[in-house]
Amino acid sequence: MTSSIKLVLFDMEGVLSHYDRAARTQRLAQLTGKSPEAVRHAIWESGLEARADAGEITDDAYLRELGDMLGCAVSRDDWLTARHASITPDAETLALAAQVANRHSIAVLTNNCRLVTDYIGYLNPPVAQLFGAHVYPSAAFGAAKPAAQAYLGCVRQLGVDANATLFIDDSDANVTGAIDAGLHAYKFTSADALSKELERFNLL
Repeated sequence: MTSSIKLVLFDMEGVLSHYDRAARTQRLAQLTGKSPEAVRHAIWESGLEARADAGEITDDAYLRELGDMLGCAVSRDDWLTARHASITPDAETLALAAQVANRHSIAVLTNNCRLVTDYIGYLNPPVAQLFGAHVYPSAAFGAAKPAAQAYLGCVRQLGVDANATLFIDDSDANVTGAIDAGLHAYKFTSADALSKELERFNLL
């Protein structure tokens, strides 16, 4: 039986790679000479990261505001170095995505600013290699998951109908958001469980 799914859309961190927020915090603290607590507050507790993920501010404005809150300049290289420290690719899930890519379109939709996807070759080389240009930040669509605008903007960009898309994420809220937007969706828990789900959709 031919699958009705034309596109498998993956979340990145928590699915295709592991995300270590503490490692990112610690690395940026070392680079700026500020405390981890100050870094956590500036990035997350202030709402700055959420605004960047939603595309409400430019990357330059993001780095400028981050530096203002920390009381020091934060260069693009510093930010990328710290971000790189947080990412560990998941070989098992990437292998499944590569299998899917033999017969179907694949792409990534990640809640991130454009810095992450613009520099994906440095930050996450295996994802860059497998997905090529089809790694999309939520910022590009003016909304972060679980807002419908994020999913629908992405599938429109790819020229695929929402109901022909299977979205995979490790967050309950993001899975629910995708379903509400008209996509098929699955909550990621492990590569083994995902393999069974992909087989159920006849995608492997």
